[in-house]
Amino acid sequence: MSAFSHTGNAPTNATQAKDRLYSQLSGSLSRMARAIRQTADLCEQLQVDLHAMRTFAGLDAAKFMTVAAKLNPEDTDSEPAQENSLE
Repeated sequence: MSAFSHTGNAPTNATQAKDRLYSQLSGSLSRMARAIRQTADLCEQLQVDLHAMRTFAGLDAAKFMTVAAKLNPEDTDSEPAQENSLE
């Protein structure tokens, strides 16, 4: 009788271990693919949010400059006279 008895097509322990490891690898790759898709979606949303923030900041700065210009009108004619009077 042989020390390696093999009965037909019965899976060996090594084959079962290989199948189990490939199954684990498949699950890990599926989870990683899902995480990558979620990351890509979040990056896309971040780009949209950053664009909205740039637009808001630009509009807010323009409003601030408009109000500041109305509250503090520049008097270019009187500035040199003031500088000369200090000398």
